Amino acid sequence: MRISVIGCGYLGAVHAACMAKLGHDVVGIDVDERKIGELSAARAPFYEPGLEDLLREVQDTGRLSFTTDMAAAMESSVHFICVGTPQKKGENGADLTYVDAATSGLLPYLSAGAIVVGKSTVPVGTAARLTELLSKQQPDAHIVWNPEFLREGHAVSDTLSPDRLVYGVVDGSEDHPAVAVLDQVYATPLSNGTPRLVTDHATAELVKTAANSFLATKISFINAMAELCEAAGADVTRLADAIGLDDRIGRKFLNAGIGFGGGCLPKDIRAFMARAGELGADQALTFLREVDAINMRRRSRVVELTRELCGGSLLGKRISVLGAAFKPESDDVRDSPALSIAAQLQLQGSVVTVTDPKALSNAALRFPELHYETDTAKAVDGADALLLLTEWREYSDLDPYELASSVASSRILDGRNVLDPAKWRAAGWTYRGLGRP
Repeated sequence: MRISVIGCGYLGAVHAACMAKLGHDVVGIDVDERKIGELSAARAPFYEPGLEDLLREVQDTGRLSFTTDMAAAMESSVHFICVGTPQKKGENGADLTYVDAATSGLLPYLSAGAIVVGKSTVPVGTAARLTELLSKQQPDAHIVWNPEFLREGHAVSDTLSPDRLVYGVVDGSEDHPAVAVLDQVYATPLSNGTPRLVTDHATAELVKTAANSFLATKISFINAMAELCEAAGADVTRLADAIGLDDRIGRKFLNAGIGFGGGCLPKDIRAFMARAGELGADQALTFLREVDAINMRRRSRVVELTRELCGGSLLGKRISVLGAAFKPESDDVRDSPALSIAAQLQLQGSVVTVTDPKALSNAALRFPELHYETDTAKAVDGADALLLLTEWREYSDLDPYELASSVASSRILDGRNVLDPAKWRAAGWTYRGLGRP
């Protein structure tokens, strides 16, 4: 099929490459000339494992191209809207500027029967509003909401082999003409057994924000338990193991630590609350305020634990922060708890050095006042304390015996509870985990 992908940021670039991998002829469209230039040269403007190899592979077939010209969408019958929906400045709600601009820009190039597929995470009611806009320009076209469920670091596999596909059509009917078209687009994953659900627009829009809110709640729950475990002298990792054996609960997303960040969970739960308020259902989501509060409290808790680790004062202490990205296998520092903690430590008088395998250039744009070091050995040299805040494999595999000779004081705070406390203590380190005795 001929497909256009409007918006070639993280979601759009991955989606365009994967659609070409599935055999479709794809054009990716974006207003950012630099981004289009990079993608046209098979270079990803961000770090995502496997994406550059995929870009080279599919561009060699001639099935994938990128342009800044929206008119290139004219020959496509299916158009994916993959632009960002950031949090509004000074508000909790989602900023739909890019969604509206992408849809309006696409309208003149839609053919009769064209399918416009929204993948961006939007407040419920957006598809209905865009349907009205579409009907005035091209009444024979259809809007489908097809939420994405990508995990950064696994985006390529999540697109090619999703755990579910959701189609939101105006009447929620399997007989809607757009359903058969999307079944052709996703023929390969469907043939491999991917479950597919057809819903109305509103339900499809709610799926992503509801899922993210549930995951955020689960993370904040175990972090609240970590606070209780610290007060009671219990071990939150064993607690999580025990309750996770209940298949109604499950062990995933029950890892206590410094909290969640990134470009999705924090802004999505806030936008969810804001939209519920607009609909007069704000009481239904008041619990998410506490979920958000617990998450933000983790950052200040780590600062206080670091102060304790350093003997009661942070002033002049050399702190090495291992990790800047909000999660491993990503260079994304949006709302990164690791980077936020590093900045708070610096404000309180510490001399902070941050290291990360992929995210330092993005981190430097966000907090230019911090010191960054690409080499882990140099970053930890002479440190009074180490803080493992992003669980990159190279950090969890560090040898405490070798590392002890590089630091000024053998003290480490394991912000992700990924190290073996007994091993580090045997090597002479003062080890501190979160929610652990």
